[in-house]
Amino acid sequence: MRILHTADLHLGQIMYHYYERVDEHEHFFAQLKEWCAQYKPDALLVSGDVFDIPQPSAAVKEYFNRTFVQIHRQFPDMSIVITAGNHDSASRIEADRSVWGLSGVTLIGHAPKEFIAEDDCATAEYDRFIVELPTGFIVAIPFMVNVRRAVLQAILDRVDERNINGLPVVMMAHSAIAGGDFLGHGEIGNIKTTSKDDIGTGYDYLALGHIHRPQTIGMPIDDESQKQSCYPSPVIRYSGSALHVSCDEQYPHSVSLVDIDQHGGIVSITRLRIDELRHFYIIPSLEQKPASTSDEVITVLNEFCRSHERGYLRLNLDYDAEKINLQQIVYPILEATGNEVRYNPNVIWQNRPEKDSANNIPAFQMTEIQQMTNPLDFVRKTINRYPGLDPDSLESDFAEIENEIYNSENINC
Repeated sequence: MRILHTADLHLGQIMYHYYERVDEHEHFFAQLKEWCAQYKPDALLVSGDVFDIPQPSAAVKEYFNRTFVQIHRQFPDMSIVITAGNHDSASRIEADRSVWGLSGVTLIGHAPKEFIAEDDCATAEYDRFIVELPTGFIVAIPFMVNVRRAVLQAILDRVDERNINGLPVVMMAHSAIAGGDFLGHGEIGNIKTTSKDDIGTGYDYLALGHIHRPQTIGMPIDDESQKQSCYPSPVIRYSGSALHVSCDEQYPHSVSLVDIDQHGGIVSITRLRIDELRHFYIIPSLEQKPASTSDEVITVLNEFCRSHERGYLRLNLDYDAEKINLQQIVYPILEATGNEVRYNPNVIWQNRPEKDSANNIPAFQMTEIQQMTNPLDFVRKTINRYPGLDPDSLESDFAEIENEIYNSENINC
């Protein structure tokens, strides 16, 4: 069985509330199509976060439809399986499932329900998440607020019943698995992790989304000098995001080409390096002295624009430069590039004075707050201001509300 595994497309993302990334996604999909043609996978898997926000614009939705219709028409024998992530609206993904199913494309939005008794209703529910191919099985699990091992194991056990020929089993999930490297992920330090044991057993390859750094759990971080690795089943891997989603993601991004010889056999992973249309840069680099005057800022900006055709940049400044009107300096220089060079207004301030230890209130830039997608992120960062508040209990309350909304939207079998 051969699959192409990617995730975290974040279609419709607008960087720093100003820059659209359509051409960057076009650049990515052009490479993806080339790999589909070259390697002829049995299936293309997209493990969640298809869109950047739960309610994408009509233009973004049309772009998604057009792109995947083109991929399906170009490779009609290749199955496409797409699951919802935490950035997606499960209901909106699920609403299109029947239409896409007419062309052999599988969309999974809602997470599986839990059944007390194993009856026909449970079997029908579990089969919704199983895609059977001539070469193997795919268990397509979208983002789950609370991972329920019993449900996942019941689905895997159902695959085991159907897998009479010992074909490979691939499982999809969108979750932060304990033991992963979360470098560059916005929720680092507070991210809720799931034990790999809670996913269940019976798969050969777990195709993960959510964490943007490509990696195989339990193995060293990808070495770009080694393009291919082989492991005994089972293997747990993040393909990584399609694009660099923030300037903290300085590491290479890739798509995973996965070959599995048989159920319980050997899993071979080939890392297909993505050529990013726009890379992320910090200027001056963190190894250099930060700029401290307007003249120094102008100099580093002009040097960057002369030496780089395009990219995203973030300024590394000494705190003495705080009073400089950066917008007045930066935007006229970058606009001359036709916005091919783009500005991250979240400046790295060096030598900042110590914060008020009496209040111990962290300083926020407006861009940091604007880019928070989860209200709990703000609570966690300011937890010292809420004595007696249990963030875990609050998170549980949020999850309970989401589950109630999910259950109210779904009719039992």
